[in-house]
Amino acid sequence: MAVAGVTPSDPDPMGSRTDRIDLRDLAAAAIAGDRGAMDALLATIRPMVLRYCRGRLGRLPGAEYAADDAAQEACIAVLTALPRYRDEGRPFEAFVFGIAARKVADVQRAAMRAATPTADVPERTDTALGPEEAALAAADAAHARDLLSRLPENLQELLVLRVAVGLSAEETGRALGMTPGAVRVAQHRALNRLRTLAADEAAKGSAEEATA
Repeated sequence: MAVAGVTPSDPDPMGSRTDRIDLRDLAAAAIAGDRGAMDALLATIRPMVLRYCRGRLGRLPGAEYAADDAAQEACIAVLTALPRYRDEGRPFEAFVFGIAARKVADVQRAAMRAATPTADVPERTDTALGPEEAALAAADAAHARDLLSRLPENLQELLVLRVAVGLSAEETGRALGMTPGAVRVAQHRALNRLRTLAADEAAKGSAEEATA
């Protein structure tokens, strides 16, 4: 059961192709033994999973490598679980992100148990930002992640899928079992909450400076 018009080499697997093709169709074809569908399914879900893992693991030391490893493990787990997958009407994205969420949780638990390294940092060539700019950028990113961590888990998940993964409201809704309208409303509320938290922190900082 081949899926016409889809090959592993198609560009932009996260883009318009997911609007045209239901991943459940690719999954059904892959389960039936279509090797091309299996390759296309993997090529389609991998960038989604990678962006998801990077969004959720951004606070960990060595986050890029941890996210790559988690994404690889998640994709392997999806393919391993595929023969047991049963289409019960839920979007295949929900199945994929459910597995990815468990792999992310495994990495987070392992990081919490791991000892903090004390060895000197190896020398490396920095061709990006200078020390001051890198420090400011890192501080801004850490601050944003700290604010995000204060939101309820479901809103964190929603913003990661919308902002870090880059899913549309429709794709996010399929992954989380929500309507696109509910996704947009929840996103609006989450962003407003982040703005409020940021404003409160800024006001607190100004008050502390005034009394110093």
